[in-house]
Amino acid sequence: MFDGLKDKLDRFRSDVEENAEAEAETGTEVEAEAEAETGAAADPDPDPDSDADTDDGSATESASDDADGPGRLRRAKAFATGKVVLEEEDLEDPLWTLEMALLESDVEMGVAEAILDDLRESLIGETKSQMASTGDLVADALRDALLDVISVGQFDFEERIAAAEKPVTIVFTGVNGVGKTTTIAKLARYLEERGFSSVLANGDTYRAGANEQIREHAEALGKRLIAHEQGGDPAAVIYDGVEYAEANDVDVVLGDTAGRLHTSSDLMAQLEKIDRVVDPDLTIFVDEAVAGQDAVERAKQFDDAAEIDGAVLTKADADSQGGAAISVAYVTGKPVLFLGTGQGYGDLDRFDPEELVDDLVG
Repeated sequence: MFDGLKDKLDRFRSDVEENAEAEAETGTEVEAEAEAETGAAADPDPDPDSDADTDDGSATESASDDADGPGRLRRAKAFATGKVVLEEEDLEDPLWTLEMALLESDVEMGVAEAILDDLRESLIGETKSQMASTGDLVADALRDALLDVISVGQFDFEERIAAAEKPVTIVFTGVNGVGKTTTIAKLARYLEERGFSSVLANGDTYRAGANEQIREHAEALGKRLIAHEQGGDPAAVIYDGVEYAEANDVDVVLGDTAGRLHTSSDLMAQLEKIDRVVDPDLTIFVDEAVAGQDAVERAKQFDDAAEIDGAVLTKADADSQGGAAISVAYVTGKPVLFLGTGQGYGDLDRFDPEELVDDLVG
């Protein structure tokens, strides 16, 4: 999963390491040159008629040049004490390559810039022992930078369900064909395995065949389905699901809705009515990981139009880029909660930012 992005991150680490090693190889030469220059400056002037003012000016200018920035002398001094300094020139080309790689991996531009800014802040001017691995230093910086953008808004889903007053009502939304109904079925299984009962409510009264699709899942999972005829009021269906759950001590109501674009005023009005009538505890946006930046943009638009609490990305197992998984939380301020990783009911993985970053960075 996300193998393409993993390779690009590894390439950045290798590029920085190669640049730093090349600089270290010239460290001895720079040190020797610096010592020679220092020695020459300390020698008495063999020509008593030389222009002292000119010599003093040159020495002052040289000292000023070194003081204005790290320069070669700073690196030479660091090298003499067994250290290597990472400078901006070590990172300039690798960071540019990484930026292009992130954008090619469908990471949203603002997210890519945040990652690069974090890396610059962490690495430029950093000193390390010549014996230490630059790759490890870069890996740590990458890990921190990625966690900063991926972890935005994270909360423990199971803990939230356990602590909430029952029944907990969860409404799922998103565009057509991204796997909302299948995700609901997977989450019903996920909850059951953790001791929570659930009922399914089909608020997708717009699409022909929606009742049949979700009924197949309900029967396969042994779950009760609340459904009305096609064309019915979605808010009324989900409300009936809540009433059923209250009467039968069911822990969670999983409410499906019709796929829609954020620009569909009638369907967005349906979501607003569901929010007024049902007051769901969580609204979860579902999209495909393979949709990349389109998924990120849709998540933002849905959050703007009808506030979401988190996201599920389906088809993550087929996504080599990882752009949506990296970007959604940072762009919306709402966490990715689960990744769909296959067709089976058990193929729903809790989204763990630290675990993902460890896998990406290696």
